[in-house]
Amino acid sequence: MLAPSHLIKDLKYPGIESRKQSWPELVGVDGMEAEATIERENPVVNAKIIKVGSTDPEVLHEIFRCDRVWVWVDEQGLVAQTPKIG
Repeated sequence: MLAPSHLIKDLKYPGIESRKQSWPELVGVDGMEAEATIERENPVVNAKIIKVGSTDPEVLHEIFRCDRVWVWVDEQGLVAQTPKIG
């Protein structure tokens, strides 16, 4: 279950507000390259490559984390949608 939006804004992670939180320019880029770019541009997050259609329990339960970025990739390993914190 996702936290209500009024609670999400109250989550605190030092430095997160002043750093980049989404990477639309990475759509179509190799997933591993995108992962490295995200972690370089925002060192307080961990990027995690996930294949579109994944059945990973963490993904299925939509657990919000302000220190994680999902990098959704297609069958060719290219970023399929905008990576963003969550």
